[in-house]
Amino acid sequence: MTVLYAENLLAVDGWRESSRLHLVNGRIARIESGVPAQAGDEHHFAILPAMANLHSHAFQRGMAGLAEVRGSQTDNFWSWRDTMYRFAARMTPDQLQAVASQAYVEMLEAGYCRVGEFHYLHHDIGGKAFSDPAEMAGRIAAAAAETGIALSLLPVFYAHASFGGKAPNEAQARFTFDVDGYGRLIERCQGFIASLPHGVLGVAPHSLRAVTPEELAKVVKLLPDAPVHIHIAEQEGEVRDCVAWSGLRPVRWLLDNNAVDSRWCLVHATHVDEGEIRDVARSRATVGLCPVTEANLGDGIFPAVEFLDVGGQFGVGTDSNIRISLIGELSLLEYTQRLSHRARNVIGLQGCSTGAALYLRALRGGARALGVPQAGIAEGHVADLVSLSADDPVLICRKRDALIDSLLFAGKATIVDSVWVGGRKHVSQGRHRSRDQVRLAYCQALKELCD
Repeated sequence: MTVLYAENLLAVDGWRESSRLHLVNGRIARIESGVPAQAGDEHHFAILPAMANLHSHAFQRGMAGLAEVRGSQTDNFWSWRDTMYRFAARMTPDQLQAVASQAYVEMLEAGYCRVGEFHYLHHDIGGKAFSDPAEMAGRIAAAAAETGIALSLLPVFYAHASFGGKAPNEAQARFTFDVDGYGRLIERCQGFIASLPHGVLGVAPHSLRAVTPEELAKVVKLLPDAPVHIHIAEQEGEVRDCVAWSGLRPVRWLLDNNAVDSRWCLVHATHVDEGEIRDVARSRATVGLCPVTEANLGDGIFPAVEFLDVGGQFGVGTDSNIRISLIGELSLLEYTQRLSHRARNVIGLQGCSTGAALYLRALRGGARALGVPQAGIAEGHVADLVSLSADDPVLICRKRDALIDSLLFAGKATIVDSVWVGGRKHVSQGRHRSRDQVRLAYCQALKELCD
């Protein structure tokens, strides 16, 4: 048993002071509050529930910063995608594992405890199938095991280049499966997940442009009770193409033709109208927002205030991993809404902390989207925890919700002290236990990829 002592503790029922958390077999067995520390307790200034990162493409961490040169025409998502395709075309299984491990170390150091890996780099260089259809997915699972991050593995079904079942192009050859092949991939991934503590397996039809309606229906039924994640309405061009194909906008088509419910996570959903906002909220689907990537790609701004006003639920992800920062994702989400509404403190309730509203909503939404039944600090819950450094200047004289406000709007990465996943500490004094060896492997992989 491990006992953590927190001067400030954010539990599911609110802030507590002077608390002892008893961790047994990866769970919180008991919480005592308003008590003094005892000999042998591990002392911390503030402990919060750790966050789930609901959307990641780990391999893209290796190309961060390589698509920032302006072309002869207007750069957008589609020009960025060409760069991504060229980078993905060269990656070997060993390199994928090294890059994913580096990304997961950085996620843990940022305060994330779990990652939803939207994994679509399936085949060998040139698109040739591996003898094991889950060779690359296995490397993702190995990276999670190496670093200790909890994994919600979301193997992607990707079959077409655009709406209407258009044949995939050469650059997409490493991503594509037919439905039967994808079913075999899912079967293999079940073994990986069974070997990981608190692992979750879901399905991920890539987007409406990459699957036909018939394929979508079959993919969703493969794991009837598991998470379903899909990219949708990320770019205006995608919306126009969907209307040309179906007569409907992407989110409207999805809602009208599928039983969208709390299993679903609609990733981005940037370009939605008033009716779509209302009906997504009613469906109880989670919207997966990735503000740093969406800003980097110039996608647009999701109408978060309007969505939350009708009871919508969201979580946050790092997507392209251009910058892995929980603080960055949540603060940018609020700031883009401020710019849109020309007002301050727009996400949250009147008289309440904006930081706490952002953090707790993202905590609940991210956990549900990744198939985690319980989120937050309570007796019986999995011990996924993050502690904040008492020495950080921005936390001086801060209590309760002011701690989260200062964390999100004034904090830096160094503010995270320790991170526990399932009761095991993987980050201490801001450093992951395997940071140096993971970085060495990552550096070697990048030298090979960029040679």
